[in-house]
Amino acid sequence: MSQRTKLIECPRDAWQGLPDFIPTDYKAHYLAELIGAGFRHIDAVSFVSPKHVRQMADSEEVMAKLTASLADSLESPEIIGIVVNEKGLERALATPGVTTIGYPYSISAYFRRANANMTRDESRALVETLKKETTAANRDLVIYISMAFGNPYDEPWGPEIVQDTLEWLKDVRVRTVSLADTVGTASPELVGDLFRQVRDHVGGIELGVHLHSRPENGEAKILAAYEAGCRRFDSALTGLGGCPFAGDNLVGNIATEQVLAALRKAGADPGIDNARLTKVLAMTNEIRAKYAHLPVLN
Repeated sequence: MSQRTKLIECPRDAWQGLPDFIPTDYKAHYLAELIGAGFRHIDAVSFVSPKHVRQMADSEEVMAKLTASLADSLESPEIIGIVVNEKGLERALATPGVTTIGYPYSISAYFRRANANMTRDESRALVETLKKETTAANRDLVIYISMAFGNPYDEPWGPEIVQDTLEWLKDVRVRTVSLADTVGTASPELVGDLFRQVRDHVGGIELGVHLHSRPENGEAKILAAYEAGCRRFDSALTGLGGCPFAGDNLVGNIATEQVLAALRKAGADPGIDNARLTKVLAMTNEIRAKYAHLPVLN
């Protein structure tokens, strides 16, 4: 019997850095097509400064159009909205259809200062606020540990730092955590080894991975995480998007197509039928060509 895994499709991460603005109606239609194709967990929107992330300035409007378009008969999906401060949290909690709040907690001091201008204590205090407010609002919370698989800024890094972070998150009763290879430099061996080393520190936590990669290494990284016990995977169709700080324009989100192939090879059940992906893959390629100025993938 194949083992069920959880896929989190990440159009928000795929879109946020694109040079041209994707129309609001198109975004909402794309998200609806993902749901129709069988995706039940979607990192869809973010509630951050429009000045810094123009692509996500219409998150409330996108969600309003999406929720209006969904048929009553469809099972309500998990929709993740990313926040980086309390103002974003207020917006996310006021937006119908957003079921889960996501927050990137960086274990790199440099990356944390550059992206959120916060100290470690300030970032941890925000996580505690997020946990309190999401619980009160009956929403879920996922914390992403940025730089979990390495640090390119010549700062201290090691499994013990990730373990310490997980122990603290467990203490504040966070129940879902995703380890992020933010700059996509981890080898498959490091992905597997780190996951094995830290998984015993997460009793009661659903632990996943949000991996970036060059295309030729994506499948190997997914298989390494799976073999180490991971059953939660973030990805984006065609591998669109990723971290702009990687320093390699071939490093991006691992393509959902690669994740599906890897999991099937491992005997897992990703719960997505390739035949249902045709339309949404065509739309993804349209976004690549029209809004990202990237080649279409077959």
